[in-house]
Amino acid sequence: MEINSRILLLGLLFLFCMVSFSHGKRVKPRFRLKAVNLGGWLLTEGYITPSLFDGIPNKDLLDGAQPLFKSVATGKYLCAETGGGTNIVANRTVGSAWETFTLWRINEKTFNFRVYNRQFVGLDMTNGNGVDVVAIADAPGKSETFEIVRKPGNSSLVRIKAPNGFFLQVKAKGVVTADFAGKSKWKKNDPSVFEISNTGGLLGEFQVTNGHGPERAPQIMREHWNTFIVEDDFKFIAENGLNGVRIPVGWWIASDPTPPYPYVGGSLEALDNAFSWAEKYGIKIVISLHSVPGSQNGWAHSSTRDGTQAWGKTDDTIQQSVDVIDFLTARYAKSPSFYAMELLNEPKAPEATLEMVNKFYKLGYDAVRKHSSTVYVLLNNRLGKVDDRELFPLARGLKGIVIDLHYYSLFNTRYYNLTAQQNIDYLYRNRSREIAYATTSNGPPVFIGEWGAEWLVDGASQEDYKRFVNALLDIYNRATFGWAFWTLKANFNHWSMEWMIKNGYIKLN
Repeated sequence: MEINSRILLLGLLFLFCMVSFSHGKRVKPRFRLKAVNLGGWLLTEGYITPSLFDGIPNKDLLDGAQPLFKSVATGKYLCAETGGGTNIVANRTVGSAWETFTLWRINEKTFNFRVYNRQFVGLDMTNGNGVDVVAIADAPGKSETFEIVRKPGNSSLVRIKAPNGFFLQVKAKGVVTADFAGKSKWKKNDPSVFEISNTGGLLGEFQVTNGHGPERAPQIMREHWNTFIVEDDFKFIAENGLNGVRIPVGWWIASDPTPPYPYVGGSLEALDNAFSWAEKYGIKIVISLHSVPGSQNGWAHSSTRDGTQAWGKTDDTIQQSVDVIDFLTARYAKSPSFYAMELLNEPKAPEATLEMVNKFYKLGYDAVRKHSSTVYVLLNNRLGKVDDRELFPLARGLKGIVIDLHYYSLFNTRYYNLTAQQNIDYLYRNRSREIAYATTSNGPPVFIGEWGAEWLVDGASQEDYKRFVNALLDIYNRATFGWAFWTLKANFNHWSMEWMIKNGYIKLN
């Protein structure tokens, strides 16, 4: 009789939990995550692993690089007149937006040039002579493909060879044509010579794989996946007070082992290994879809080719992203370590509208629930001037939803010129208030999916860093779903939790 009563009681309790879960009420997570991100592993971020780019020819001219070209003969910069849609000229004395070109790399010497208004530089084939240089094409073709030829022994001087076999030259009044046939002696009066300077670039998965090319990239990436994170790292994580990892992945992982060019196969096998190690050491995994087709934020970690943010502007980019969520959930749904699926990382407002994000989140949520009723679904807030509760209306109607917020003590002018103590005071005064605002009694749990121990304090001592980290842990431990430090390993010490733990900056046990 006593056993039957207990069974009945447990059954009623289980039914109550399921009803509460299914009606979108706030559900207390099974336990709070104390996790670390495995950034830079299955999704390249150059500042984490700069050595991945070693050996790339002309690695200052990767996809997304933004060169300026100044004529050595006239001292004027090449420019897309009106930002694009008409001729290329060379009549500006200062290099700025219209004078900056964004590269699409074909190989180490051949490129497409994209201009400010997103058109591509090419030869005008409509007037019969085919030598006028214009920026009118919405997509690149043979007429929009140019070769950059560097002066031997001086990489800052270049000539630009057009698809007609001639070189670009600057004529009177800044007119630019592709009809210079002579050999160059690289003199200062040579109208076909330009001084090249680079105003920025990207170091993501697209850049590293396309930069190394189809022959070398598979070897480079597979060696990286097999050595950057290994089983001993999961053992280290478990032994040092952490119970979870958040793993960023790119959308092409669902096409393994033959993803679309320039990506290479093998990252899915590495993710399989992560689940095996996690199960062995009792670690929970959050998979985070960091990169989607077209890029959700135009940054390197979204594997954008050139900084363009195009995800969500067409239904196919949303559906392709849903398909990746479906694939990953189906693959790992039965693993006891699969704790949460994060549908999208850091969509950036205003380009990523709330309408398109909500549409995708609902479709992605349905894809997860097709395969699992217990895996949590993480919705990452948009970056920008948005309300931290803007996803609450969507979350109320869904079960097992968690809101992911990212906080860094960098990247914002509010942190400039603050002392160590002022930074700490700011955390307790403002950051704790922000987390409290996002944590409501009837709202979804909150996860601090990314935070770091770097700040804008010059000359900070080890004790300053320790006090800073302790304050961060004190505040982020209040997050109802937990937190994940960015990241386990990095080229910069204070971004690396492994380094911070081994050197006594962080103690979690």
